[in-house]
Amino acid sequence: MNNAANSGFLFWLFIPGLWTVLLLVWVGVGALLGNRPPLRAFALAVALLGVVWCVISIFWEGTATPPCPGGVPPWWPGFLPVPGF
Repeated sequence: MNNAANSGFLFWLFIPGLWTVLLLVWVGVGALLGNRPPLRAFALAVALLGVVWCVISIFWEGTATPPCPGGVPPWWPGFLPVPGF
């Protein structure tokens, strides 16, 4: 399967969602720190790195834990539906 299979998700959901989160973090940090440019720049850089780290940790598969067979963990109860399966 090539990368084009994920293009709809990326184009219509992920990228606008990521921009929204980044905008809210940017405005929130800027509003909390007021007019203190050095502190504000440092806090925005830390917040941006935190958001990027969260996104990478969510979408980076197979590095921390091996993927589950069939996409469902063995401990998952059978009566609860799994989205996408």
